[in-house]
Amino acid sequence: MSQKLTAEGLREVWDRYAPRYDRDISFFERIQFSGGREWVCPQATGDVLEVAVGTGLNLPHYPANVRLTGLDLSPAMLDIARTRAAELGREIELCEGDAQALPFPDASFDTVVCTLGLCGVPDERGAITEMQRVLKPGGKLLLLDHVGSHHRIVHFVQSLLEKFTVRMMGDYQTRRPLPLVEQAGFVVQRQERLKLGMVERVAAVKV
Repeated sequence: MSQKLTAEGLREVWDRYAPRYDRDISFFERIQFSGGREWVCPQATGDVLEVAVGTGLNLPHYPANVRLTGLDLSPAMLDIARTRAAELGREIELCEGDAQALPFPDASFDTVVCTLGLCGVPDERGAITEMQRVLKPGGKLLLLDHVGSHHRIVHFVQSLLEKFTVRMMGDYQTRRPLPLVEQAGFVVQRQERLKLGMVERVAAVKV
């Protein structure tokens, strides 16, 4: 398998993984990402796009009055999100697509959300640029992800793990989207770095 999975390869990986994703991520939700979805989603307003919506684990945490659109590369993940939305009675438009080439016009959304997604996009800079494009001026970008730690020993262990996770499922351990968010022209309003620097939450505004 190549070092960097293509979009087609990633789709196949996540389609296979979809049935057990919720079970597997639940451990990390408790240990590593606890409170993250609850931090991100209540800040969303207006027309909201969630990039890499996955199985829809954010759905219970959004305000009732937002209008939701969810995009994911994996049809199997979207099927689970669709079932979850129906069970919650939550309206959401779900569509298949690539975070690096969002199928929406410029300035379409008031808020863009991406939780635990940029770590798995081949070109995270391109994805952030696309998020900036589809946001209205003054729109919010809300992110949660695991990132490269500022502690050298932890970062070294992450870099070793990354050699396997990138090949297996395109999952990067040492990225840090925040500088790319700032370079894309966003103004960061809130930022938290947790768990020995391995988890970051970001709220930024398009100017």
